[in-house]
Amino acid sequence: MIDRLAGAPISWGVCEVPGWGIELPPSRVLAEMQQIGLAATELGSDGYLPTDPAELKDLCAQFGLQMIGGFVPLVVHRADQVDATHEAAHRAASLMSAAGASVFVTSAVTDWNWGPRSELTTDDWQFAAKTLAQLDDVVGGYGMTQAIHPHLRTVVETRADIEALLDVSDVGWTFDMGHMQIGGMDPMEFIDVAFDRIRHVHLKDVVMDLAQPVFAGEQSIMEGVQAGMFCNLGRGDVPIGDIVTTLENRGYDQWYVLEQDAAITAGEPAVGDGPLLDVLASIEYLKGVGAFASI
Repeated sequence: MIDRLAGAPISWGVCEVPGWGIELPPSRVLAEMQQIGLAATELGSDGYLPTDPAELKDLCAQFGLQMIGGFVPLVVHRADQVDATHEAAHRAASLMSAAGASVFVTSAVTDWNWGPRSELTTDDWQFAAKTLAQLDDVVGGYGMTQAIHPHLRTVVETRADIEALLDVSDVGWTFDMGHMQIGGMDPMEFIDVAFDRIRHVHLKDVVMDLAQPVFAGEQSIMEGVQAGMFCNLGRGDVPIGDIVTTLENRGYDQWYVLEQDAAITAGEPAVGDGPLLDVLASIEYLKGVGAFASI
């Protein structure tokens, strides 16, 4: 299983949002991923890793990591944004695929500035499905697979949103169990109804009491992360062990990404300290899960 366990820079506190926290340099983050035996990484926030494909591929190779893909915010439900959406998809897929990536993680944002989420109409959902089908073709042309990501403050956030999209689109999914649970979708139920649609997995545990103010719009995602709503695996309210075991028993054979959104707010940690310890704690938890017993 270690061969399918990957990291994400956000687990090391890397996020482009102003005020999020200290951003550790790529050389340290990738070296720590290598140190703990991770096989691959996602791209992370826009511009954190090199935007030249050759440089990106070389940097990953330097630390023995495979580039597997990344999170791309796109506006999929608005006709006036189709051209911009296709352009952004081509740009991201071109970079990631040239560096060896295979998974294109689409986040369906309300607008390019991550404006307040909006409820979609029936027509909006139909248009989103059409756009996602077009994006399947776009990223497929680069040898990549699209996987829609349910996420706080996007148009695919709640249980109703997930069910609406499942009804109108056959797009593949990034199974982010944490965001799903916050939005009211039981992750185990999602496996039951949509296992054959899961293309990618983000391992994420949640302290639901700390997540509720974010879901209710009383706090920003950044404030929730800084408060600790995304905890180490096994310490929150998401049944991570049951989920992973069920996925493996059902035949899931793609990537698991350790994606525990973190924020460094108390000064740059010393080498060997900081987010690395939280990632190691999550891996220790996974060792106790039967499917990961060989880690």
